[in-house]
Amino acid sequence: MIPAAHAVLDFSALRHNVERVRGYAHGAKIMAVIKANGYGHGLERIARALNTVDAFAVARVDEGLRLRESGIGQRIVVLEGFSQQNELDLLRRFGLEPVIHVSVQIDLLESVAAAQSLSVWLKLDSGMHRLGFDAEGFAAAHRRLIDCQAVRQPVSLMTHLANADDCDDDTTLRQVQQFRRVTTGFAGERSIANSAGIMGWSDIYADWVRPGIMLFGVSPFSDKNGGDHGLKPVMTLHSKLLAIKNLQSGDAIGYGGKWVCSRPMRMGIVAVGYGDGYPRSAVSGTPILINGQRVELVGRVSMDMISVDLSDCASAKIGDSVVLWGEGLPVEEVARHASTIPYTLLCGVTQRVRIIEEQWAEQDAVGKESWA
Repeated sequence: MIPAAHAVLDFSALRHNVERVRGYAHGAKIMAVIKANGYGHGLERIARALNTVDAFAVARVDEGLRLRESGIGQRIVVLEGFSQQNELDLLRRFGLEPVIHVSVQIDLLESVAAAQSLSVWLKLDSGMHRLGFDAEGFAAAHRRLIDCQAVRQPVSLMTHLANADDCDDDTTLRQVQQFRRVTTGFAGERSIANSAGIMGWSDIYADWVRPGIMLFGVSPFSDKNGGDHGLKPVMTLHSKLLAIKNLQSGDAIGYGGKWVCSRPMRMGIVAVGYGDGYPRSAVSGTPILINGQRVELVGRVSMDMISVDLSDCASAKIGDSVVLWGEGLPVEEVARHASTIPYTLLCGVTQRVRIIEEQWAEQDAVGKESWA
């Protein structure tokens, strides 16, 4: 039985979006960022579907281990690196590539035997002011990594863009200029651009690009939808009409009774709520699709249900299909009505939502090169 609240994943859309990345990337290799459980789509299933990319990036060691244990053979970069000896041991054992962003990581690398070296990425803090070395510390860290017998040479180099989603802000150009200046003369591959950098800035490409949200058909720009860039949504969140009521002028709807009917109206109850990941902050007027027709949310979102105005949807009946976001209704639009960003909606889909994969041509899920 398929539950009322379920999400359908379209892997043909995922493959289409990868090709859009290639079109932007001018021949750069693709490191697909699939942290946070593949942005809510499922870590392992997304990695298997993205079998043509060159590498994956995850946030934490345990995410990398899950990929290796599921048979993923591509390179896997761990963006938060490691902070303890046991994490370093696992990185070496499973061939994961940590990002080095603080000196204590180099201390640990220098303390281990050189019998099994590993590839690492050294991160420059070029303006994000989160993880990474400043320019002076970067050069010193690079010298230490070159001399470290536990590190496979050459060391790869990266930075992260803070404001790439604002194409009128010159912060991105200043970050790129600093990265290029600091790394001049260093060996090793380089990576700069995230999704916004890939799509919004034509002259910042390096050896690798790191697409994340755009892979899932979502725009990284707050005033755009994925379709504006030729992207296709991978996830469509579905439910169904659970009940229909005829209400009178003056009837209050939902918890708190803040939304009151200004006229007689036909109201529908949809079997989805914040217990499924639908945002409680969504306001009345948020769009929803019933049989492809737009209707509006009314009243507060509750844990298991929402109310919708069916006054202009006379054909709606109990059991009809509902789309909360995805095909035909951009998740970006829903996020704007909920005063949030689409990342939080996709990552916030809860475990009780059944994930259904659309049929796609099965291919070899293991990368062309093995990590071993």
